[in-house]
Amino acid sequence: MTVYKNQVIYYFTGTGNSKNVAKWLAKSSEEKNIKVELVDISKTERRSVKPPAADVLVVFISPIHGFNYPPIMLNFIMHFPRGKNKVVLMNTRAGMLIKKWITPGLTGIAFYFSALMLIIKGYSIKAMYPVNLPSNWIFIHPGLNERTVKYLHEKNKERVSEFAEKIFAGKSDFRSVREIIQDVLISPIAILYYCIGRFFLSKTYLASSDCDNCGVCIKNCPVKAIIEVDKRPFWTYRCESCMRCLGNCPKKAIETAHGFAFGIWAIYSFLLLTLFYKYFAVLFFPIKNQAVRFIIETIIFLSAAMIGYRLMHYLLRFKFFEKLVVYTSLTKYKFWGRRYKALKY
Repeated sequence: MTVYKNQVIYYFTGTGNSKNVAKWLAKSSEEKNIKVELVDISKTERRSVKPPAADVLVVFISPIHGFNYPPIMLNFIMHFPRGKNKVVLMNTRAGMLIKKWITPGLTGIAFYFSALMLIIKGYSIKAMYPVNLPSNWIFIHPGLNERTVKYLHEKNKERVSEFAEKIFAGKSDFRSVREIIQDVLISPIAILYYCIGRFFLSKTYLASSDCDNCGVCIKNCPVKAIIEVDKRPFWTYRCESCMRCLGNCPKKAIETAHGFAFGIWAIYSFLLLTLFYKYFAVLFFPIKNQAVRFIIETIIFLSAAMIGYRLMHYLLRFKFFEKLVVYTSLTKYKFWGRRYKALKY
């Protein structure tokens, strides 16, 4: 028996994982004669979203970025109108495959923080369900092979269908709470990523000389984080590392600059901090408070990344420097740099 007649699914997607989950859930809804509306929040003005009707089941689906929902989804939920509806929270997180065992990703604080915001707004949480689809974060790990991608899609499509049957029957699903210990343990990383890490990672993307200025990355960026500077794509701090640009570049010209990232870290660690504490802090004021030290060091680090990225972007016009940066990027090499796009359904 189905207890819902209407459903609205709000999703954010980079390379297509969350969009696929939304489609799978929508298909299960239609099979149960549930009227469903799919809403891509990157194409929606979040401040003008109308409150859902009282009988609508509300679903939020988003990838996990740095053990949390990305800012675009958090901001959407934060500005979501008050209501009394039942809510389902879902995420797509970094699944891997060892033989036929799907290794689960980590959700972190995504469910708990979002659930708290929605409960305060009057909503009732019915389920929190993670989906372990292929990880697309090739800055951190090699790209997954075709067999792994296909297997993860097939298995998770079945699991989402089973989950839908349960939810549409009016039941709840909070099995993800079993992971609360590991989620709490990694919560400091989630906070650091949100405050610092995502800004640094936004300065690790570049377009090599293979780029023909087609503008696909700029047009398709879901958060409008890529602009053109000096006739070359330039990633701003709005970037959320969704990887859509890497997965969709026709020339595979977009790389993640591992060598540049290491260089910025080395300059920050061994030069900038040394000079700051040896000269500025000693001459003007000693810094003993750890919180103040952290804030100052963060400002120095992000400033170094911003200045270094702008300088790198300028120097990429010189062939020798461009080759140096590109060939110290792991994504340039076949063993690492498989681009990822979710399978289409």
